[in-house]
Amino acid sequence: MHGVWRDGNRFELLAEASCFLPVMSAAIKEARHSILIELYLMQSGRLATALIDALCRAAGRGVTVALMLDAYGAMGLGSEDRRRLEEAGVALRLFNPLGWRSLTRNLTRDHRKLMVIDGRIAFTGGFGVVDEFLDAWYEVAVRIEGPVVADWVRLFSRLWDSTLTRGSGSAALVRHLQLELNPQENGRGMRGRVVWGQGYRYQAIRHSLYGRVSSAQRRIWLCTPYFVPTFSLRMRLARAARRGVDVRLLLPGHDHDHPWVRYAGQRFYRRLLRAGVRIFEFQPAFIHAKFSLVDQWSSLGSCNFDHWSLHWNLEANQEVDDARFANEVAALFERNFAASREITHQAWVQRPRWQRFKEWLFGSFDAWLTRLR
Repeated sequence: MHGVWRDGNRFELLAEASCFLPVMSAAIKEARHSILIELYLMQSGRLATALIDALCRAAGRGVTVALMLDAYGAMGLGSEDRRRLEEAGVALRLFNPLGWRSLTRNLTRDHRKLMVIDGRIAFTGGFGVVDEFLDAWYEVAVRIEGPVVADWVRLFSRLWDSTLTRGSGSAALVRHLQLELNPQENGRGMRGRVVWGQGYRYQAIRHSLYGRVSSAQRRIWLCTPYFVPTFSLRMRLARAARRGVDVRLLLPGHDHDHPWVRYAGQRFYRRLLRAGVRIFEFQPAFIHAKFSLVDQWSSLGSCNFDHWSLHWNLEANQEVDDARFANEVAALFERNFAASREITHQAWVQRPRWQRFKEWLFGSFDAWLTRLR
């Protein structure tokens, strides 16, 4: 599922938390009417305390604050922090609380990351409110202005309306905020659209990427922290490399929050490398960012290339079709390639048996998870 392509937008690439956290914090302080936030990860700590303080102050000056959290991803948010939000007048809702009636239903998580200020400025990326984003994880966000902000509000509103209330606020309030939006496409600025996924049946993100990869002329550069791609994506990447497209993957190195996912994805390295795909493993830190560049088309947001994202999660990305923005994303890729270790085919076929065993073991586990679909 996706919105329509809209002209007249402005997108600002914000690489690393040292760039996007101050900008997002300033936007919250300047909010006058509404703050909408949707997150997967939120845990009590320094970053959560700073955000809660800012949201409580905003609610205290009359700003409508709606906070949507995934029930599983927010399990680390303490009861005292939740109480502070509710007592300050922040409307808090939890997506899909864990239950026993349908265990497979628990697999569906809200993995989106979104903040909208006054229906005018939006942010998306792979960020969360856990202290690892302060100094341990590498992340990227994008600041958004223009007509596509209305599509982000509609996306938030539909999910908000479908959940049970926890705390203050009402669905009608968010619908009112949505109706206030009046996107004006003036033909100036950058072209973009919002694209989202909701379980295996509604994966416009996946289909959009497949289409771009299949038609790429010059380059396909993909960054994802959880690289366990579908067979279809692997074949498309290999075919593109064989026809002369510059195909590169920017993936995590040894620093990883779920090492087994890395090993499961590494079982695909050999065939990709043999086809001419270049693979870079980022060295300075755990790279949690999710962004793609195909020719001059870019996509940034929450979606990973693993079975959790593609089969079960609610995901959302911002697509941009603009040469200027593509140049900025390309420069970001180049910096990160330079900070990475390139895996060559010759070196990979000589990897030790222990490495091969881990690929087989966790690859088998991943295959079992896929069958749960």
